Amino acid sequence: MTTSVPVASDDRSGIATLALIGICLAWGVAFTVTKDALNDVSSLLFLTFRFFIATLVLWGALRWQGPLRITWSTIRAGSVVGLALFGGYALQTAGLRYTTPSRSAFLTGLFIVIVPLLAALIHRRLPGFSETAGVVIAFLGMALLSGPAGSSQTAFGDLLTIGCAFCYSLHILTLGHYARIHNAKALALLQIGFTFLLSLLSFSWVEPVRLVPSWRLWVAVVFTGLFATALAFLVQTWAQRYLSATRTGLILTMEPVFAAITAYLVIGERLQGYAALGAFLILAAVVIVELRLFTPRNRQSSGPTIS
Repeated sequence: MTTSVPVASDDRSGIATLALIGICLAWGVAFTVTKDALNDVSSLLFLTFRFFIATLVLWGALRWQGPLRITWSTIRAGSVVGLALFGGYALQTAGLRYTTPSRSAFLTGLFIVIVPLLAALIHRRLPGFSETAGVVIAFLGMALLSGPAGSSQTAFGDLLTIGCAFCYSLHILTLGHYARIHNAKALALLQIGFTFLLSLLSFSWVEPVRLVPSWRLWVAVVFTGLFATALAFLVQTWAQRYLSATRTGLILTMEPVFAAITAYLVIGERLQGYAALGAFLILAAVVIVELRLFTPRNRQSSGPTIS
């Protein structure tokens, strides 16, 4: 059984749009901040710190609003969604150790192309024209962005980040399914909490533990935990009540743009030549899939809506 999303007023829709743009800015900055912090900490230990802060802040904010309705069924749903979220963040953070913030951001954005393909597979239907075109263009962009990397370590980081995009795709699909059944606030808290728990249980044996306390590390932990995780998930959950999935997806394409701008301003990173063209093609593929530019009008309403 599904529930309909309430129609938003123009005022709330506008505020929701600005809120999502703010989230994209925070996520874009987080790529460079995290890259810098990884000089002082192992990947999963960083995630443990980040999601510990996010879990505490979310729990406090949601408890302040009133009692949470958490059932065993919601806990099971939160564990499934949290597992996919943990996989995405773990692979993305590990990949950032070897690749650059801009490359990581654009490759992460592939999840918007992957989601409709997985949805088509689940619902046993052929991908539409736009999905197919988006995949072809995204593949070319990925090849250009990741191919002439000039370093086997960078290529390995790109590969980890592509795996992150698949995990984020699974997260979107599972969250879209369970959000229609369970309390949204409880589900938001549980997925963050399970990501913290999985990070805590794995950081000491999956990789060598490294911790060099520094101001850049703690700034990154607080920024990513508070703004790029806790606040971001709360705002996104609220904003998607008033925005369509297509509009939300298009706004989220600003994340890699903000990441590239931040990386340029802070560390002087530039995507040049083939890499810049690859990034542009990935962004174009995302827009094509979200707008369904190559799908006939009479078919644009078909298929599942991911929100």
